[in-house]
Amino acid sequence: MDRLRGPRGGAPGGADRGFAVGTARSRLLAAAMDLFMRHGVSGTSLQMIADELGVTKAAVYHQFHSKEDIVEAVIAPALAELEAVADAAEAQRRRNDRLRVALEGVVDLVVRHRGLFAMIMTDPQVGRLVRSRPPLRGLEERIEAVLTGPDPDAETLVNSAMVSGALMVAGLDPRLAGLDDETLRRHLTATVFRMLHVRRRATS
Repeated sequence: MDRLRGPRGGAPGGADRGFAVGTARSRLLAAAMDLFMRHGVSGTSLQMIADELGVTKAAVYHQFHSKEDIVEAVIAPALAELEAVADAAEAQRRRNDRLRVALEGVVDLVVRHRGLFAMIMTDPQVGRLVRSRPPLRGLEERIEAVLTGPDPDAETLVNSAMVSGALMVAGLDPRLAGLDDETLRRHLTATVFRMLHVRRRATS
């Protein structure tokens, strides 16, 4: 049976050995994420992932049955964090607090996972995957509902769309790549708060 090894087939220190299943899965997902970022999901094949790891395509199939399964596994941890943000925002009684909690949480996720969230928000194949999975689509709709409220007017809809654009740019724009996380988080939070007229939490 094929076992996944380190990137380009080499284990650390040059030892030619296999890894445990959990480690193999992690290495595969890391390699897939790197390829997705460089070539897009549609431009990445299972053979490319296998070549990146130095294994056969059969070894990749041993871990995942399809590229869609790999994509879902790559984005799953970030989406689990996003679900926690949605839960926390929906638990707030006041609209301003719901917006504040949602935006602070989403900004933090985008800053910590810049490339991943840029891929989630811009890659057409990821978009199709999200729309085809009711739980994923439902999470997207929950965040959108928090941002727009129950009966949004035109200004709110436009501002919400602009917020999505600002969050997307944070992961894509090379001019922001040199900003450290705290600087980007501070300015991005201030920007999206202004867009949706969110008041900051009062400090004592």
